Amino acid sequence: MNRRKFVKAAGLAAASTAISAPAIAQSAPTLRWRLTTTFPKTLDTLYGACELFAKTVGDMSDQKFQISIYGPGEVVPPFQVLDAVANNTVEIGNSADYYYIGKDPAFAFGTAVPFGLNTRQMNAWLAYGGGLDLLNELHAQYGVYAIPFGNTTAQMGGWFRKEIKTVDDLSGLKFRVGGVAGMVLSKLGVVPQQIPPGDIYPALEKGTIDAAEWIGPYDDE
Repeated sequence: MNRRKFVKAAGLAAASTAISAPAIAQSAPTLRWRLTTTFPKTLDTLYGACELFAKTVGDMSDQKFQISIYGPGEVVPPFQVLDAVANNTVEIGNSADYYYIGKDPAFAFGTAVPFGLNTRQMNAWLAYGGGLDLLNELHAQYGVYAIPFGNTTAQMGGWFRKEIKTVDDLSGLKFRVGGVAGMVLSKLGVVPQQIPPGDIYPALEKGTIDAAEWIGPYDDE
């Protein structure tokens, strides 16, 4: 599942290559942007990628372009990142497109469709098959511009409180699973649950849900 970077469209003047980098840094105004993410700080791969991104941008601009990072709930709830960028609450958001299929089912293609493209195929489609251009036609309707920001590859089938032995065992199962996967599993009797990443484990532990699908062993742990 690809993680999407929602970036507000901004025009930046290109500096002449004849000007040295220090001169550009000295003359450029200081930009301070805010980045809000769906993913909690405990996820060092997903949240950590935001930190690395902000640090890299700061270093490359001689700290003239500074990005502050905010976790879920610090500015907006985890599933309102797209809206926060669209309404100018923040300049950048880090989230997954499939959380927003309620706005338009086409958002599902911004992450990965179950039983669809693998990692290399997804990257190829985005970069060389016109996929990102198509997605940005969709994002433009919300005033945002999307940039690919990581790829978690194939995900686990899920974690279950009780062993699943037959299709009948799925009937009535309260399963934390997002996007189109939830729509597919609902055909088998599953009751999909949309739960923010930071709340998945407590819900599973307390029995509020019967099963949960997240990413893979490392992030799940």
